[in-house]
Amino acid sequence: MEKNPVYDMLPAEYNKKLAQALTEFPEFEMPLWANFVKSGVSKMRPPAEKDWWHKRIASILRLTYKSKVVGVNSLRNKYGSKKNRGQKPEKFKRASGKIIRTMLQQAEKAGFMEKINGKIIGRQLTDKGRKFLEAIKWE
Repeated sequence: MEKNPVYDMLPAEYNKKLAQALTEFPEFEMPLWANFVKSGVSKMRPPAEKDWWHKRIASILRLTYKSKVVGVNSLRNKYGSKKNRGQKPEKFKRASGKIIRTMLQQAEKAGFMEKINGKIIGRQLTDKGRKFLEAIKWE
C-alpha cells in the first residue's frame, strides 16, 4: 500500500513543507492589508511571523483534504480562540472571515479548490489540488 504524506507525516512538519511549496505560486500572495489586521477578534495584535499567510493556507488545504468539504464558517470556528476579557471569564470568538475567504479565493484562482452547491455547500479540492498535496514528499 502506498503511503500518503497528508496522513502519514506529522501535521506541523507537513504544513511547513506545504507552505514552502505554496510560496512558488503567484496566486498565494499576501495582500498588503494583511500586515495590519488581526487574525480574529480574540487576538491582541496581527500575526508576527512573516510567512503566516502561507502557513494558514497550507493548514486550510490539509484540512480540506481530510474533511472533503469546508466552508468559511466552519474554518472560522476551527481557527478561533478564547478572548481575554479581563476580570470576566474568557469567551470563545471566531476567527476573521475576510482572511479565510481571501485564502479560499486564492486557492480557487490557483485551481486547487472549487465551489460546490448541492446538499452540502462549501468548497472542495480539485484533482489538481489533491495531486499537489499528495506530491509533498519526505526529505
